[in-house]
Amino acid sequence: MCTFFRAVGRLRMPTGRARLARPTLALVLLAGAGLAFTSGCTSLGQWARQCFKVGPDYQQPPAPVADEWIDFESPEIVSESSDYSNWWSVFGDPVLDRLIQKASRQNLTLQSAGMRILEARARLAVARGNLFPQTQQAFGDFTRINGSTTVANVFPANDFDNWDAGFNASWELDFWGRFRRAIESQEAILNAEIENYDSVLVILQAEVATAYIQYRTFQQRLQWAKENVELQKRTLEIVNVQFRNGRVTELDVAQAKENLAATEALIPQLESGLRQTANALCVLMGEPPRDLTEELGEAPIPAPPDRIFVGIPAELLRRRPDVRRAERLAAAQCAAIGIAESDLYPRIAITGYIGLESENLSSLFDSRSFIGAIGPGFRWNILNYGRIVNNVRANEAQFYKLVVDYQNTVLTAAREVEDAIVSYLKEKQRVQNLEESAKAAARAVELATTQYRQGKINFQPVVYMQQLLAARQDELAASRGAVDASAIAVYKALGGGWQARFAGPEMPTELAPAPAVNENSNELVPPEPEAP
Repeated sequence: MCTFFRAVGRLRMPTGRARLARPTLALVLLAGAGLAFTSGCTSLGQWARQCFKVGPDYQQPPAPVADEWIDFESPEIVSESSDYSNWWSVFGDPVLDRLIQKASRQNLTLQSAGMRILEARARLAVARGNLFPQTQQAFGDFTRINGSTTVANVFPANDFDNWDAGFNASWELDFWGRFRRAIESQEAILNAEIENYDSVLVILQAEVATAYIQYRTFQQRLQWAKENVELQKRTLEIVNVQFRNGRVTELDVAQAKENLAATEALIPQLESGLRQTANALCVLMGEPPRDLTEELGEAPIPAPPDRIFVGIPAELLRRRPDVRRAERLAAAQCAAIGIAESDLYPRIAITGYIGLESENLSSLFDSRSFIGAIGPGFRWNILNYGRIVNNVRANEAQFYKLVVDYQNTVLTAAREVEDAIVSYLKEKQRVQNLEESAKAAARAVELATTQYRQGKINFQPVVYMQQLLAARQDELAASRGAVDASAIAVYKALGGGWQARFAGPEMPTELAPAPAVNENSNELVPPEPEAP
């Protein structure tokens, strides 16, 4: 913060004590006290919080929320609140639990959000410091003065030395609430950064869970694709036997080979997706990509929850971190209006200094070398050609813009919940249909193969039903994963997961050591972990 009242220049006075402007200072202090207490403030603490501050006082803007969710009557959607701090536990998968805990400790994006909290906390401390004297400086210097004998000079013609040392200060008084509004703004910004941290944590947990479900989904799709390859290989052997015995033409052999090759072509694609999903999990955990095959092992796609407790729409206002962050940003900007409006009024400051001055170093600390001055002053931007007023208007426009952003964030949050709920409900219905279809396709393949070996049908129904079975099983695996992903999206849209911060991970309270660099490989080397 710029100090608008610099310390009075060090005066060259005759030796002796300077008379301090105590009556003037007393008048200023009495006037300030009168302004404070006549405005209704009965204590210094009350004055610091709310008295005599220009600009609007913030009130939380209204938010458009519905009374109920669209599907609130569905038995799988419960309009009651629940503990969302460990929502991923509904899948009952200890591997997923470990991955989320590890990512919460090590994710670099989350750590970056934590550093922003430290920055905002430091800026708040700076804003609070402006309530106290803004300039407090010790000074000291030595000057050798050579007087001219050829021109008129205020100094004597002879040469002399000048030694001085002392302390000066300047204190701009917060008559109009400029500094207190700045504190309000920085407090709101700090809270917004905390909400941003929680929002990043919610997104991180959802991304880890989604990536894990995708990994298990790829495993299931890959398993069924390999099973279909083995099935089609056995079918090709049957066709070759039939062809050698002259019972079928070479067309059946070609069709069987084409069907097998097409199914085998799916395997590299699925293996690539499996590896890429593992790489994504590594990055989410703050690690370089590596092979997670042994760590994750083989497991089925986790079963989705039977019911989801979603509460009511109004609870989004207090549960979603991004909604709370948008509201805090509007509060910070409301305080900024007061900061801009304070420029319309004079800035009153008390400046002064005390020190020692002498021509000789030996007598510098003599009592007669004492000098000092103190007094009030003001600065007032009178002719500013509309700059201040328009700056206030600009800040007001920015505030209303952030209010609209907040309301839009609430609407977006509600839409995300509704989208996730309908996706969860409809995908569960689709899974049921695909399970019946896949079961029927498997039975049809069995019947068609038997009838083909008996010579009752040609090879075309066998090829078709095997293709259909492979497609339905792949769709079924993807749909089961989509149900889990939709459930994750519901919990994410509800703002679940940030509550886990109270049990861990903790937000940073100090800067972490920066990683070192390996000179031989140019790779980042993480700092040594602390001893348990």
